[in-house]
Amino acid sequence: MELKDIQKRLRESITNSGIPQKEIAKKIGVSPQTVSKYMKLDIFPALDTFAKLCAVLDVTSDYLLGLKDY
Repeated sequence: MELKDIQKRLRESITNSGIPQKEIAKKIGVSPQTVSKYMKLDIFPALDTFAKLCAVLDVTSDYLLGLKDY
C-alpha cells in the first residue's frame, strides 16, 4: 500500500466518523487547519498523532495502513 492509499483511508475515516474536524483537532491536540490538511492529503500526521487519530476515529491502525480491510 502506498502513502496516498493510507491518506485516502484516513480521509474517509475522518469523513465517516461524523465528528466535526474542529472537535477531532481538539481531541488530538492539533489545529483545525492541520486536520483540514490531512483531508486535502497535503500532510500526513506524525506517528503519535496518527495513534491518537485511530483512537478518536475508532479505527485500527491496521485498517488505515492497509494491513486489514475492516
